[in-house]
Amino acid sequence: MAHISHSPYLLYSDGKGNIFEDQTLFVTGRSGWDAFEIPEDEWIELPEGGSLYELPGRRGIGIDVETGEMRLCEKGWAVAAFIPPAHTGFYLAAYETAPDAPTLPLFCYTAAGWYDEKFYVPATRIEPDIRQDCEGYDQKKVEFGVEKLLQAYPHNRLVNHLANNCALTYQCPAARNYFLGRWECPIPSSPACNANCVGCISLQPDEETIVSTQDRLRFKPTPEEIVEFTVPHLEEAPFPIVSFGQGCEGEPLLMWETIREAIIEIRKHTPKGSININTNGSKPDAVRKLCEAGLDSIRVSTNSARREVYMPYYRPNNYDFDDIIESLKVVNSFGGWTSINYFVFPGMTDSIAEYEALRKLIKETGLKMIQWRNFNIDPDWYLGKIGVGDTGECMGVKQLQELLKEEFPDLRYGYFNPPMERIKGRFDLDFAHH
Repeated sequence: MAHISHSPYLLYSDGKGNIFEDQTLFVTGRSGWDAFEIPEDEWIELPEGGSLYELPGRRGIGIDVETGEMRLCEKGWAVAAFIPPAHTGFYLAAYETAPDAPTLPLFCYTAAGWYDEKFYVPATRIEPDIRQDCEGYDQKKVEFGVEKLLQAYPHNRLVNHLANNCALTYQCPAARNYFLGRWECPIPSSPACNANCVGCISLQPDEETIVSTQDRLRFKPTPEEIVEFTVPHLEEAPFPIVSFGQGCEGEPLLMWETIREAIIEIRKHTPKGSININTNGSKPDAVRKLCEAGLDSIRVSTNSARREVYMPYYRPNNYDFDDIIESLKVVNSFGGWTSINYFVFPGMTDSIAEYEALRKLIKETGLKMIQWRNFNIDPDWYLGKIGVGDTGECMGVKQLQELLKEEFPDLRYGYFNPPMERIKGRFDLDFAHH
């Protein structure tokens, strides 16, 4: 754990891809609409696999080293960090946005500073699992795995999609792991969706200035295509999971009949590993059918435990916030593993109102795990889109995590869906040595 004796210095960019520190300003962090000094114990070195962005049309907000007053850095554009999977940020980058500034693309914008010749971010490693650490990937091995599996499944459209789109074009960590024969195997299964999320990463309306970060799946897979490549993965991979519902597709529950058929068929061939679905949880009846077929775990995505924050972001068609709660309850009633994929937005997630709503959700659903995700969205754009002017009183993301842990000691924190070995209690397992 790095110890720092004063706040890191503010970073700025010259607009040409060069980043400098401004030693007249300490960096601040953003929570909601406001800038704050960041507690010294919340800084860590920028993790391996992290990167820095310049934020055009935005001036960083710092604390004057001499006077202690907040002021803008006029030397260049503000800078933010992308922090890699398994880490959760505590503060956003703090800046003032010019009226003509472009909307930022769909990434996370964590505060970042410079201290003692290193970059620092206010964040924590929330998950010990190394499954998406960037040093764990060898591109040559991924390409070899792609070649081998495309030969093994020449007519399988899903394997082809995972190879050519996900692993090779988008460098998707989950798809790359599949071609390396390990851990969690993604199963994109639905081209359609029943939500219209503001920050959708696979489909943005034409009138929006931002673009989706990847193209959505364009076909409906058959149960046979799913079973063909997932059974060998469950049989042979270490700590195997197969997961319906990925970032490159719509909502898997819209394809629940296909998924149910696939699960039944998979379980005829192998009892091994875990079958998971990443979903918006919109169809509790479909979730029940999947549990009856043998679904082991569910991860429901949400930006909030409050209906009034959820609805304007997800803009759901034909379902309501109550359905996502019901889906968690259904899986819990079958003894399955329940997680939420919780989009962390400092100043919203750690508000007192959200904390109370989250406590209620945990108690009501018997929730087993929170996956603390960084929210990939332009902060101003997001708050504007969901119509939030005042975010209310906040406690800090770190404090929120600590308070919940005290009240719910069995609640797991992480970033990934746990394999069956962990679900059964072996959370001490180290993937690195397998």
